[in-house]
Amino acid sequence: MSVKTPVGGRGRARRSSTALTVAMGLMLLYALLPLIWLLLSATKDSNSLSTSFGLWFGHGFHLFDNVWNVLTYDGGIYLRWFANTLLYAVVGAGGAAFISTAGGYALAKYRFRGRNVLAAVVLGAIAIPGTALAVPTYLLFSKLGIIDTPWAVLLPSLVSPFGVYLMRVYAIGAVPDSMLEAARIDGSGEIRTFFTISLRLLAPGFVTVLLFSLVATWNNYFLPLIVLSDPQWFPLTVGLNQWNALATGAAGSGATTTGFYPLVVTGSVLAIIPLVVAFLFLQRFWQSGLAAGSVKE
Repeated sequence: MSVKTPVGGRGRARRSSTALTVAMGLMLLYALLPLIWLLLSATKDSNSLSTSFGLWFGHGFHLFDNVWNVLTYDGGIYLRWFANTLLYAVVGAGGAAFISTAGGYALAKYRFRGRNVLAAVVLGAIAIPGTALAVPTYLLFSKLGIIDTPWAVLLPSLVSPFGVYLMRVYAIGAVPDSMLEAARIDGSGEIRTFFTISLRLLAPGFVTVLLFSLVATWNNYFLPLIVLSDPQWFPLTVGLNQWNALATGAAGSGATTTGFYPLVVTGSVLAIIPLVVAFLFLQRFWQSGLAAGSVKE
């Protein structure tokens, strides 16, 4: 005996599917339009930026000239900002991922007094915005004498409450308790067990936290703006905003802005390339990290 689907039901499902497809298409367009504008604007000179249509090429192709100007302007300060950002992102994101992995693993697999309270504190810390901690962080670092040094940016980057929470949830299902007991019976110490067994099982989650921390550190703006005053230690976010302020100020005063707006636009394009490469390279680990533990056997 066969059951037939009502014709009206098929029609409603088709209309619903079409509506969802259109909605997803609009969301994709909304996400891609700024990137398309940025890529096309990087091929224009100053005159074309203000006179041509934003979503199409201007008069001539000036991408390579713009890139050269970005890399050589003010003695190559952009390369210094790029190196600073790479330092903050690699050390900060890598350290945050490792600390989050170790902390989440400890909260998930060890029983000790105050564990639930500590887990609640970590969960509550997620709700505190970073901007609310910027001024207290500045005052604390001022007392320590590390203002206007890389440590003022690196130390806060190592703290990731969301990463600890994520790794705690992931470690509960990714690391079997029976495997840990077997390692202890064989005489393996806790540190050795963590590095030789647990860390390998936690690798997908580690990469997931690494990507989240990498993006957050690479795009960090407010904290470096507060704790840094020497342009030699600026990250790309603060440096590009400084260029943009110069261009805007020059435009407001009636002075020439030749070279500034192409610097900002082309510098922004170069700044997103490392993030795109990181996501493409680590995408498979990130996807497996998000999906792991979602199905129980």
